[in-house]
Amino acid sequence: MKKFKTLSITVIIISALLTSCSSQSQTDTAVETTTTDSADKGYRYWGYFQAAPGDTQWTPAMTGPSVKMEDGAVEGWAFTFSGGAVPDASAPTSKPDFDSICSGTDSSSGKKRVGVFIDFGPSALAPDGETPPNPISTCVLADEKAVGADVLSLAVKEIKSDKGMVCGISGYPKNECGVEIPTPAQLKK
Repeated sequence: MKKFKTLSITVIIISALLTSCSSQSQTDTAVETTTTDSADKGYRYWGYFQAAPGDTQWTPAMTGPSVKMEDGAVEGWAFTFSGGAVPDASAPTSKPDFDSICSGTDSSSGKKRVGVFIDFGPSALAPDGETPPNPISTCVLADEKAVGADVLSLAVKEIKSDKGMVCGISGYPKNECGVEIPTPAQLKK
C-alpha cells in the first residue's frame, strides 16, 4: 500500500508539472523520445510529506498543503526527484520527531503545535551554480484551522509558488519550478 501511495503522489506531481509546463511545450518543437530516454529523465521539485502525531515515518501528502493537521503533527518538505529510473520521491532525511522539534513550545488555547522539517536535498539535485542550504527544523504555533500552506508560511519567510505548486522555499532554488532534468547518476540504483 505504501508503494502505491508513493507511486500515486509521483504520478500526481508529474501530471501537475506537465500541466504547468504546457505553455512552454506549445512553443517547443516536437521531439520523439524513446523509452530509454524517458527512463533517464525525471522531475526535480519540492515534495510534501506529513506525519500524524506519534508517527515515526513520513507519508507523502496526496493532496498538497491544503490539509489540516492535529497538534503534535510534523510537516516535511524535501527538494526531491522522481522519474523513470527513480520512481519514488525521497522523503526528508530526518525522521518526523515532534518531541525533539517542539520540545520548547508550550501548547496554547485555540492553537496547535506543528513541527516542520525542510530538507533542501542532496548536492546532486542542486541546480547549476546553487548549493542546498542546511535543513530547517522548527516548531510553529498555528491557528487550529491552519493547513499545510499556513504552517509552511509560519516556518519560513519566503515561499515561491506557481499555479498552486511550491517552487521555492527560503530562496531555493532561485529560478526554477519543477523542471525536467536527466536522472542524476548518484540517484540511480
